[in-house]
Amino acid sequence: MRFMSFALTTEQVLARTKTVTRRVGWRDARTGLRFQPVKKVRGLPRGGKVEPIGGPVRVVATRREPLDALLAYPDPAAEVAAEGFPGMDPAEFVRWFAQAHKCDPRAPVTRIAFEYL
Repeated sequence: MRFMSFALTTEQVLARTKTVTRRVGWRDARTGLRFQPVKKVRGLPRGGKVEPIGGPVRVVATRREPLDALLAYPDPAAEVAAEGFPGMDPAEFVRWFAQAHKCDPRAPVTRIAFEYL
């Protein structure tokens, strides 16, 4: 089973309030794929171990789209809430994500919707 890091949204995954994630990579994510959320995968110190966050999850939908496409959704606030940030302004979320992942807001990202098992 693959690991997926949720270093920036660990609390949201623990609370199970996050059901959507966007990734600069993960182009091969497909419906039905199971993965284990973890705190961190890359950059672990020598001998470091991955720390699971809860149990595994399953992808229920995936697509590639520009990051800022969420601003044109019928309810962008609901999409940002599904990302685990209820109350955050959608434009602020796009800026935060772009800065955190060093990407352009128009860059294509993989949108992954998932369910907790």
